[in-house]
Amino acid sequence: MTEPRELHLMAAYGGRGWQPRRASLREELGTIWSRCGIADEWHPLKAVLMHRPGKELSRSEDPDAVQMLRTIDWKRARSQHDALARVYRENGVTVHYLNAEIESTPNQMFLADLFFATPEGVILGRPASEVRAGEERRVAAALARLGIPVIRSISGRGTFEGADAMWITSRRVMIGRGLRTNEEGIVQLTSVLAQMGAETLVVDMPFGTMHLMGMLRIVDRDLAVAWPTRLAYGAVRALEAEGIEVVFLPDQKEAVEGFALNFVTLGPRTIVMPAGNPNCQSFYEQHGIRCITVPVDELAKAAGAVGCLTGILRRRAA
Repeated sequence: MTEPRELHLMAAYGGRGWQPRRASLREELGTIWSRCGIADEWHPLKAVLMHRPGKELSRSEDPDAVQMLRTIDWKRARSQHDALARVYRENGVTVHYLNAEIESTPNQMFLADLFFATPEGVILGRPASEVRAGEERRVAAALARLGIPVIRSISGRGTFEGADAMWITSRRVMIGRGLRTNEEGIVQLTSVLAQMGAETLVVDMPFGTMHLMGMLRIVDRDLAVAWPTRLAYGAVRALEAEGIEVVFLPDQKEAVEGFALNFVTLGPRTIVMPAGNPNCQSFYEQHGIRCITVPVDELAKAAGAVGCLTGILRRRAA
């Protein structure tokens, strides 16, 4: 018969046989957790989360009620969304989807707003509008299914939408403060990023604008595209201080009507952008940017395009 041991000597209480957890969360990505995360906006894109839109877009018959611009043909919008997903797959990007069985709200397809990827997992957003309240819950379920850690959920009275934040270097995140992301949300975001060794730079958003994504996109280690008269002076100077050249859109009509800046960087100087913006496309190409175009004019009636539709889960570091 085995002699009873004192509890404090047993492995369960830290005695002989106790096995401390040695790896950090970042080191556990790819083993315990699924491989995920980003620390910049330009390394090769490897995985995204999307929502295939459907009949919920029929509610756009009253656009203001669902924060859209015009009434949408949901079948045409779905077809364009499928085409965008094909472009990603053709370029080596894994496309994950939300659970199609869950009833969706009209703006659910704008996944970029609902979370922000970091080197350790994702920060779950909290949309600022009552129209979008609860969309983050569906995203949380999808992330759990995919085995991706949620390292923080914005709580309390905080609001934060992922399209208001971007990595300008592997140690610095720019955050837009305005309609969609408030001060309390920024405090929470700054705290969790600081734990990773990343500092934040907060810039104010002009009145009548939506997200930081709508005025700044980074396409390479040393090149960004910005919207003149919208991106804050301090933001431009901060980018330049990091050795990032900032070039400005030449055609603001295409930016407004064609969502020419609403693109996704596939890899260094390679982007997926809305079709039908010849002036901006030519401008990008003059700066050595390879442009893959996809029609999204029906989807854009919902006030978003390629960038808004794409939740970035993983980029491959060099």
